Amino acid sequence: MATDRRTLLADAALGVLADLGVRGLTHRAVDRAAALPDGTTSAYFRTRAALLTALVRRLVDLDQAELQSTAQEFPPPRTAAELADGFALLARQRLAGEGRRRSLARCACVVESVRDPELREILAPHENAGRTAVRDFLARHGTPDPEGRTLTLLACFDGLVLDALVRGDRDVPREALELLVAAALRR
Repeated sequence: MATDRRTLLADAALGVLADLGVRGLTHRAVDRAAALPDGTTSAYFRTRAALLTALVRRLVDLDQAELQSTAQEFPPPRTAAELADGFALLARQRLAGEGRRRSLARCACVVESVRDPELREILAPHENAGRTAVRDFLARHGTPDPEGRTLTLLACFDGLVLDALVRGDRDVPREALELLVAAALRR
């Protein structure tokens, strides 16, 4: 039951962070969001740092599961247009519903990680099916340094998602994604 309770609390903390921001992330707010008695969150995560670390671990787990699931649903991209399609789908997932809430929480966590090496380590880019698909696509198309270009492409994509979040948009313009892919393919 402890693992289930910890996951429930981490999920509730994600929601609180997305809805109220870093300043609103308190043990009591998480207790309320999880519909649990006061003191429950602090019994599982004694400090705010422990709560934030659990939240970030859960966020990364959810992100990795999303990327794995998306990669399994679609064949590897063969053309620049198909890669742009994949990015468009991921952008829509990250800018609507629970994906939007996770994106808001992710942005707050990234800012917090500037001052917290443990959070920074957890948030560091991870190997996943989506990243592999992008790197393999770039390698098949003869792109120099496919690993470096993959990291740059994904960082730029994250920037486009952040920009859309700030503007309140629900998607990233298709033209921006096509230009991003074209730039990554330049030799």
